[in-house]
Amino acid sequence: MENKKGILATYGSIVLNIFLFAIKLWAGIVSSSVAIIADAWHTLSDSISSVAVLIGLKVSAKPADDEHPYGHGRAEVIASIVVSMLLAIIGFSFLKESIIKLQSKSDVQYGTIAIVVTVISFLVKEFMAQYSIRIGKKTNSKSMIADGWHHRSDAISSLVILVGIFIGNHFWWMDGVLGILVSILLFYTTYSILKENISHLLGEGIEDELKDEIILLADEVAEFNIHPHHFLVHQYGNHTEMTFHIRLPSTYTIHNAHEIATAYEILIKKRTNIQATVHIDSLDL
Repeated sequence: MENKKGILATYGSIVLNIFLFAIKLWAGIVSSSVAIIADAWHTLSDSISSVAVLIGLKVSAKPADDEHPYGHGRAEVIASIVVSMLLAIIGFSFLKESIIKLQSKSDVQYGTIAIVVTVISFLVKEFMAQYSIRIGKKTNSKSMIADGWHHRSDAISSLVILVGIFIGNHFWWMDGVLGILVSILLFYTTYSILKENISHLLGEGIEDELKDEIILLADEVAEFNIHPHHFLVHQYGNHTEMTFHIRLPSTYTIHNAHEIATAYEILIKKRTNIQATVHIDSLDL
């Protein structure tokens, strides 16, 4: 159900982005503004990234199978990386066009059309950003959150351009500088998304807060210290696997040891929604 909300939100994102691209491209051509035209293509890139997110959401919703026993959740991580690479490509294009604009020393006369379209773009994109990020956090969808920040970067670039419009008529270089600022925003967003998602692919250590919670849960399944240790965490989109060791007396039968380990795994799943696998060491070692 939650995955369907993400898919519907992504379809809406594609439609709105195509609409915004059309009106921003028109406004950019009318005012001969490289910043607005570049911002229009940035918006169109949002539609492309939303398609990548949509594919990621649909693939990640597939159940585990023999070839993918941990499910398909990392498809969302891959989709997020695709989004970030698209941002980098568009950012480089903006930077190149803006430098050419500055070298030619051509000024821009912004009009009412540019102002109205840019205001509409900022309001719509910020709404889309908040909605995508909220749905992404609710469904634990990294690609939805990445797409939300993509929307927000577009909203920020529209806001920057709007400020520039009101002072741009006094400075011939304003349009080129605005284009460079937009590209810098895109590069920073690319870095943020790549940093988080590549970290997930490489694997991460357990967070101290989660580790403390798991250790405290041990008191509910055993009357003595079973020494939870050697934690390993693997994330697969909205599915998380964790393995760790506990120590039990060597006098315990296999049946008793299995009961404690199983009860611990079930409790962890109930409290944290993490699929745990517990390995048993001898307390006497």
